[in-house]
Amino acid sequence: MNKQERIILFLLASLNFTHIMDFMIMMPLGNFLMPHFNITAQQFSFLVAAYTFSAAGSSLTAASFVDRFDRKKVLLFAYIGFLVGTFFCAVAPTYGLLLSARIFSGIFGGLIGAQVLSIVADLIPFERRGAAMGIVMASFSAASVFGVPFGLYLSEYFSWHAPFFFVVALGMIVMPLLVRFIPNMADHLHDKNRKRVNTIELLKGIVTDNKQRLAIMLTATMMMGHFLVIPFLNPFMELNVGFTTKQTPLIYFVGGALTLFTSPIIGRIADKIGKFRLFTIMIIVAVVPIALITNMPRIPFYFVLCITGFWFVVSTGRAIPAQAIVSEVVPPARRGGFMNINSSIQQFAVGLASVIAGIIVVKTPENTIKNYDVTGYLSIAVILCCLLIAYYLRKAMGIKLLPLRKHRPTIRGNAIQPLDLEQEELNSETAKEN
Repeated sequence: MNKQERIILFLLASLNFTHIMDFMIMMPLGNFLMPHFNITAQQFSFLVAAYTFSAAGSSLTAASFVDRFDRKKVLLFAYIGFLVGTFFCAVAPTYGLLLSARIFSGIFGGLIGAQVLSIVADLIPFERRGAAMGIVMASFSAASVFGVPFGLYLSEYFSWHAPFFFVVALGMIVMPLLVRFIPNMADHLHDKNRKRVNTIELLKGIVTDNKQRLAIMLTATMMMGHFLVIPFLNPFMELNVGFTTKQTPLIYFVGGALTLFTSPIIGRIADKIGKFRLFTIMIIVAVVPIALITNMPRIPFYFVLCITGFWFVVSTGRAIPAQAIVSEVVPPARRGGFMNINSSIQQFAVGLASVIAGIIVVKTPENTIKNYDVTGYLSIAVILCCLLIAYYLRKAMGIKLLPLRKHRPTIRGNAIQPLDLEQEELNSETAKEN
């Protein structure tokens, strides 16, 4: 990976950090927002879902035209709108205005994730894309390590408004760096086979193309399974398990610190042993921490940190190969539109998961959380469905799971690099089609 690629990936990860922190901070803020606005758990879940549903709508709408423009310009436009919306969240005086501000933020935030992934996929070839995705996905970890705990501390010592002001301030620093260092990304505009299609045609293409349909289903079920657990993790740990508001931020700090370290490693492993193989492993091992977290008794806090930390690692570990796989199912000329639709359905799945969790989980008169274990069982059922979807997607892409002993290094130029058998299989299938 050359210097220019590293700079671009670092800036995209920095942008993702502010974007993800804004989204993630809303969930642990439940303990501040529910008493402040005197709202129920269900009303709080609407605050979480409002962003994702509006992001889903904007991503779906933008799918028909994002491939007509330079990806850098679309990204900057979306980021400016996102920062304006986050500022509105920071100054919102009522529940209704905060809900409206979250919807506004989501309209622009929904465009960001798809554009970041499209830029990475255009910039980095498939055989090295796992490592690249690992770097960009490390922003999730950084948001957990620093963003969420620091946001919670700001809320505790100042007010719940402070984390949103912090995100806006960081965004104002990142914006000029994006303008300066991110190059124009318009190569997809010169594809001779490129043609304009509307959202309906794109959706028809997904419905009729088995690879696209399965890729959409894979990310939707993966995100839905994860976010059935996330929204009420912090309230459950405080109200049921008995930890303080000063302890629970450590859950995000430790989990994020571990994934910040493991994400780039997991990305390289995905390139080496196969992205589908690693995805399957991470799905299977995730079952145990989900079951333990959602049925957590009153145990020492360091045990909780071990369990939740492991859960963060495997959750990020399945997202890295999944995003690399999904980015390859369409050619660059249609990648932006497809990734926007994928982001839209993914955001819808996250919002739906938050609403379902809000319906299942109930806050009792004794000030505890009830039925959190049910969300855990449902989460396990949903993510296990990913195994079947991944199996059929691998078959549709023509990728074979070869024995690990055949993953041996090859010499390319002056550097020894791992042989990506998945890329070899994709090249083989492309040659057959041509």
